[in-house]
Amino acid sequence: MAEVVFSNVQKKFGTFTAVHGLDLNINEGEFVSLLGPSGCGKTTTLRMLAGLEFPSSGDIRIGSRVVNDLAPGERDIAMVFQSYALYPHMTVGDNMAYPLKKRGVKKAEREAAVAKTAELLQLTPLLSRKPRQLSGGQQQRVALGRALVRDPQVFLLDEPLSNLDAKLRGYMRVELVELHRRLGRTMVYVTHDQLEAMTMSDRIAVMEGGKLQQFAPPAEVYAEPANRFVASFIGTPGMTLMDGDLTRQDGCWTFSAPGLSLPVGPLKDIAQPGPACFGVRPEHVRIGEGPVSGLVQVVEKTGHENIVIIGLEGGQRLTGRVPAPQSWTIGESVRLSFDTDFAHIFAAGTHGERLNLTQAPRSANHLNLTTVKTETQS
Repeated sequence: MAEVVFSNVQKKFGTFTAVHGLDLNINEGEFVSLLGPSGCGKTTTLRMLAGLEFPSSGDIRIGSRVVNDLAPGERDIAMVFQSYALYPHMTVGDNMAYPLKKRGVKKAEREAAVAKTAELLQLTPLLSRKPRQLSGGQQQRVALGRALVRDPQVFLLDEPLSNLDAKLRGYMRVELVELHRRLGRTMVYVTHDQLEAMTMSDRIAVMEGGKLQQFAPPAEVYAEPANRFVASFIGTPGMTLMDGDLTRQDGCWTFSAPGLSLPVGPLKDIAQPGPACFGVRPEHVRIGEGPVSGLVQVVEKTGHENIVIIGLEGGQRLTGRVPAPQSWTIGESVRLSFDTDFAHIFAAGTHGERLNLTQAPRSANHLNLTTVKTETQS
């Protein structure tokens, strides 16, 4: 296994810049996901690491070697594609052995390596079958086996689960996590599915617009988003974001929007009075009590919980999460409040930086339900 380092890497296609000055340090044996929407630069980043694209500037290092100009076969990596890319005329065993055959490995060694990998992935009974005789999940495991049999320093996985149904994706997530634990190899995983990234990764690199927005463990990305984009992209359902204004009086900060005014802080030194954004996740909204009022617009019943979307004064909408069987009817007027210990203030703009300083989270049994007040009460 080896560490992977991107140092000020830029990739241009003509006048279009797909990746802007990327700095990323992936530790030996780490499972890192490159996460972001379509067109964010994550796949281009993976392709540069694989040697399928070459950086316009900057350096990419695998272990102790700068690999900018090395061909894919010289990088000691293995890649698993979204499409599996299995040879339909070959058996499972021959598909898995093919990379070793190309490298001139003797037949006896190839067979031993394939047998070992097949046992690891529970493919032994399938070695004589052709890909068309396999399910989607079995084909995915064969693609993984073909990569594993080479015993590379780094595994690259490009949305490998996107062609599977939801149940099978859940199963394969567990399989990949267990596989990583057993092998201890460095894995770089590209996905647009935040659930995959959150449940599988040691750290997540959130990308957007060809730029790295945040690189941190999943819990930190969720609880302490670096900016408004990360806050909006991570979480299902997403964080409620409300535009308003920050004011400061006698050293105390207040966020105001139509229908509410609440004290906030402490904030970073860069905080300035003016337009800002208040963010709160659904689990930190208390519906049924509090000084803020709204109308229920949508109720989504998922079985174990209900997602409630509430319209506030000024046209803003807020999402809350409550355990089943709690529910409300559409059009019902409800009261609500927020736990401000877990709320966030962002600077204005799509990539507005998070302005609130991190505070030690309090127990869910000590929700602050009295800090929000309507403007009519002030």
